[in-house]
Amino acid sequence: MISQPIRRPRSRSRTGGGPGGELFERLTPQPAYRRVSAAIEEKILRRSLRPGDALPTETELARQFGVNRSTVREALRRLESAGLVGRVNGGKRLLVTRPDSAETATRVSRALALDQVTFIELWEAMLAIAPRTAALAAERAQADGLARLDDVVTRVEAARSTEVVVAVVVEFFGLLAVLSSNRVLVMSTQPLTRLLAPSLRRMIDRVPQAQTRIVVAQRCISEAVRRGRSGEAETWMTRHVKDFRRGYELAGMALDTRVGFAAAPPAE
Repeated sequence: MISQPIRRPRSRSRTGGGPGGELFERLTPQPAYRRVSAAIEEKILRRSLRPGDALPTETELARQFGVNRSTVREALRRLESAGLVGRVNGGKRLLVTRPDSAETATRVSRALALDQVTFIELWEAMLAIAPRTAALAAERAQADGLARLDDVVTRVEAARSTEVVVAVVVEFFGLLAVLSSNRVLVMSTQPLTRLLAPSLRRMIDRVPQAQTRIVVAQRCISEAVRRGRSGEAETWMTRHVKDFRRGYELAGMALDTRVGFAAAPPAE
């Protein structure tokens, strides 16, 4: 019997995948201060440095990183502007801090506005988030939270200016997120409602019945939350968010309008 020659499989190139067949892409050079700030940020996010911990001095950081003090100073400026470090009561030493939730929401809102997101994109996100938030609030809200919710709805009903209506509506959604006892929902809701505020203001001005419909829906949501009826709260919130879209259409506002950033006005 004649043996057949062994056919060896062709070896595949281990360099394919990138432009020109390279396996890895070329690294993007970064200034030293960015690498320093990234290294400190990683320690903070990994909880090796905790809120309240003091950072080493600029001189000590420069020694440890093997860079100039000016490089460290610029890195610390970046971390301070991000809310990750700060000085307490005018002290000289920088401490690890936790960014304020309102400040974080503002940053996210600005980023979304700069990315030119549209009303319909925000509305779809609200439709996905708000009903479940209301359901969780109905399951978890405590007596003090329920009293605050009733107060918010009363203020929406009593408001005599569009600015105040919008501010309190934003507060209503934010409070439901707090009552859900889910910090992710709190952080997700704040930027969305803040971005929706300017267009909501225009819609209320153009649709006479808008404020009345908002009050009715929020009364029903509040009552469902009070009675612990999560399914009912979710259903009413779904109707409420869908009603916003109908209001925009009645106001003649294009759904693909790009949103603009505006801080929520103070409530009465």
